[in-house]
Amino acid sequence: MTMPERKTWFGAGLSTAVGAARETLRHAAQADRDGLDLFTVSDHPYVGGRLDAYSIVGTALGGTARIAGLVNVTNLPSRPAPMLARTITSLSALSGGRVVLGLGAGGLWDEIARLGVPRLGPGAAVRALGEAITLVRALSGGGDPVTFDGEFYQVTGLEPAPVPAPPVWTGSVGPKSLEVTGRLADGWIPGHAADWLSPRYRTSRPVIDQAAADAGRDPREVATIYNLPGVITSAPLAAPRDRDGRWIGGSVEQWAEELTAAVLDHGASGFVHFPADDATADIAIGRWAREIVPAVREAVADRS
Repeated sequence: MTMPERKTWFGAGLSTAVGAARETLRHAAQADRDGLDLFTVSDHPYVGGRLDAYSIVGTALGGTARIAGLVNVTNLPSRPAPMLARTITSLSALSGGRVVLGLGAGGLWDEIARLGVPRLGPGAAVRALGEAITLVRALSGGGDPVTFDGEFYQVTGLEPAPVPAPPVWTGSVGPKSLEVTGRLADGWIPGHAADWLSPRYRTSRPVIDQAAADAGRDPREVATIYNLPGVITSAPLAAPRDRDGRWIGGSVEQWAEELTAAVLDHGASGFVHFPADDATADIAIGRWAREIVPAVREAVADRS
């Protein structure tokens, strides 16, 4: 059986600091000009010093032409699924489909509860995640009015937006949320910046694959996209991974070799690079987009 052709995503993680607002928009425009596929921002609405994630995405999409936006990942408890469906389909319509929906069940509940959101236990939060994916898709793509009577979300005779649902990527961590990903999602972003050689990936991905198979899906339909911090150095590092095996970075050549192997040997579907610090983000995004990403794309194409 041959692997189906699939886009390999290359993205850049941007700052959400209020004080870096202009730089964030400038970096999104830079990433767009330099040919990256997406930009991503985190979602921590309980922190006053951070910009609202969807405000960043909407504004940045309005100032770019090709790049897609992703909230990595949406704090679902603070954004009710029916309104999230309206937000994401509106962004898709306004940008010509340049959006991906990232979803998380919610983790920092002491902080989330400060928003006045009812606290959910781990099991309930995962069930809410599954309902949200189902409902967002039901409220996308047109069709008959939707009535949904779930445990956490209820809508009655609500008209879907005449806009296709975007891809849904989750930030699942625990077994139950990984099962939801396998059953319902299009992609998975491993938590804690785990990569393809990590124990987290090796123990988590089989859960997704089994859940997908049990749901009658081809597990390969669920892409794996990695959040990847690390430095880009002028000279090669003696060891691009630390003693625990975590990727720490290296030269352009070391990055290209590592990511090419991740795609071809481990089935990676995308990478979002996070610059080591905001002060050097211009240089890091530029080297990532203009040097590393083209090298990986070329190597993958040559060996495919």
